[in-house]
Amino acid sequence: MESFDTAFGLPLPLAVALFYVVVLLRGGATYAAGRGARGGVGRTRLKARLESPRFRRAERIVERYGAPVVAASFLTVGFQTLANLAAGVLRMPLLAYLPALAVGGLAWALIWGVVGVATYEAVAQLAMRSPVEAAIFVVVLVGVLVVIEVLNIRRQRRRDEVTLAEVVEAERAGEPQA
Repeated sequence: MESFDTAFGLPLPLAVALFYVVVLLRGGATYAAGRGARGGVGRTRLKARLESPRFRRAERIVERYGAPVVAASFLTVGFQTLANLAAGVLRMPLLAYLPALAVGGLAWALIWGVVGVATYEAVAQLAMRSPVEAAIFVVVLVGVLVVIEVLNIRRQRRRDEVTLAEVVEAERAGEPQA
C-alpha cells in the first residue's frame, strides 16, 4: 500500500498540483462561459441555469460580496460552479476574479489532494484488511450523501414553490414584477 506522501502513485505535491490545474481550468472555463452567456443565452442550454432561483441567489451574493465569495465558494459543493458562473455573467473584472480563483482553487486542491486522497487511501487499506467492512462503510457513506442531497432538493423545491406562490399572489394583486 502507498504511504501518505503519495497519491495515486504520484508524490503528494504533484497530485495537489494536478488538482490545482484541474480546478483552475474548470473555474476559468465556467467564468468564461458566464461572460459569454449574457448576449446569446436565449439559444443555449445555459438559459435554464441562468434563470434558476439558485443562480439568481448566487448572482446576488457575488454581486454584493465579490471576489471573497468566489474564493470561499471552492469550500462548498455545488455553489462553486454557480459562483464562478455568476462572476462571469456579472463581468467581474479579471483583476478581481483571478486572485479569487487562485486562492479558492488552491484551497480546493489542498482539500482534495490531501484529505480526499487520505480518505481514499484509508478506505483502500480497510478494503485490503476487510472487504466487507469497506463495502459497508462505502454503502453507508453513499447513503448519507444521498439523504443529504434529497433533503437539499426538497428544501430547494419548497423555497422555489414559495417564490412562485409569491409571484402568483403579486400578479393577482396587480403589482408589477421585477
